[in-house]
Amino acid sequence: MIQGKFNMALMAAVVAAGVLAAPFGQGQAEAQTAKGQTFSGLARIDASATAAEDRRGGVDLSLGLSQGVPFRVFTLTEPPRVVVDFQEVDWSGMSADALTTADGIRNAQFGTYVPGWSRLVLELARPMGVDGVAMDVDEVSAAATLAVALRDTTAEQFAAKAGAPRDARWDLPAPTPMTAPDSKDSLAPLLIVIDPGHGGIDPGAEAEADAGLVQEKDLMLQFAIELGEMLVRSGQFDVQLTRDDDYFVSLERRIALAHQAEADLFLSLHADSLSEGRAHGTTVYVLSDDASDAASATLVERHERGDLLAGSDLSHVDDRVTDVLLDLARQETHPRSEALARALVTGLKAQGGDMNRRPLREAGFSVLKSADIPSVLVEVGFLSSPRDLNNILDADWRRRTARGILNGLIAWRIEDEATRALVRQ
Repeated sequence: MIQGKFNMALMAAVVAAGVLAAPFGQGQAEAQTAKGQTFSGLARIDASATAAEDRRGGVDLSLGLSQGVPFRVFTLTEPPRVVVDFQEVDWSGMSADALTTADGIRNAQFGTYVPGWSRLVLELARPMGVDGVAMDVDEVSAAATLAVALRDTTAEQFAAKAGAPRDARWDLPAPTPMTAPDSKDSLAPLLIVIDPGHGGIDPGAEAEADAGLVQEKDLMLQFAIELGEMLVRSGQFDVQLTRDDDYFVSLERRIALAHQAEADLFLSLHADSLSEGRAHGTTVYVLSDDASDAASATLVERHERGDLLAGSDLSHVDDRVTDVLLDLARQETHPRSEALARALVTGLKAQGGDMNRRPLREAGFSVLKSADIPSVLVEVGFLSSPRDLNNILDADWRRRTARGILNGLIAWRIEDEATRALVRQ
């Protein structure tokens, strides 16, 4: 791996600074159980001891664990959900079917949330509040059972109690005053933040290949690393990734990471799936208030849905005061984003890549809403297209596609240096 420039641990470093809670010490453990059980190490879900069952007026949830771990439980709205966060849980062998019921729980998702933490999200069929939570730890085997009782409540009462608890270890820090950035040598490498879509509990699109099930989150991370290495080797770009492994990064945090890094460009990578199965080829998106077509609208809905796992929604983040300031900033940034998208399409076509019949589109993706960083989203292909899937799995195709993106970035940089002063006017 190239040292010093290609920093794949951007997200991990931020998380390590405050998100991961330390294991309970002896005194803390005694406060949690009468047995004085110390929580440490990796816990595993016991699928045979895990179930959800409809009861009159609610649902009883039982989660079997190989040992006790720190956890928290809270609810979220739109749609009503129950979230359980654990430290160090291995979900191997677990099926979502064991956590769904006929009347109470519609869907279950689980997996890595951030490094060191796992998340279980239960979508409820109706508002149900958390009526009781208890973890029982066996003093001999150290096995644990987490019992959660959900009981019917009104929509108003559910909404009043819903929301992720504020915790400095999990949440973004408070905004800090902005200072003018140092002037940068025009010949210095530009910093590009590459954003591999999805991750952790949010797998993105899935498809069956010869080698078995493949997921968008894994394919885009692999391509992001390969693309980043090519960009760094060119000598014209430095690269940081929003995630360097299989963990969840909210849409809000992806944008925050780009700002924290003082990125010059933001490039989000996806390979989605459309149910009609007709979409294929690479597409490059820039921001607009509305999707440019029905397919784009479907993709926006699917991408934003992943943030329901984090309890955030960026579709209406601009209040009346900041909206004007953001619009002023975008007057300069948006033309630069459009020029970047056109350059990428040209570079990809020159490499003979399989392009969508309308390769340049607009949509309201939240990750493109940075007001001061030129941002584009590249749908590398569609996993619902057998041709695109084979392309993405082919190392030579990925290399040529990465070369097309590199050539587009170089061409954009030359044009941007020449025209940026005119854009400001």
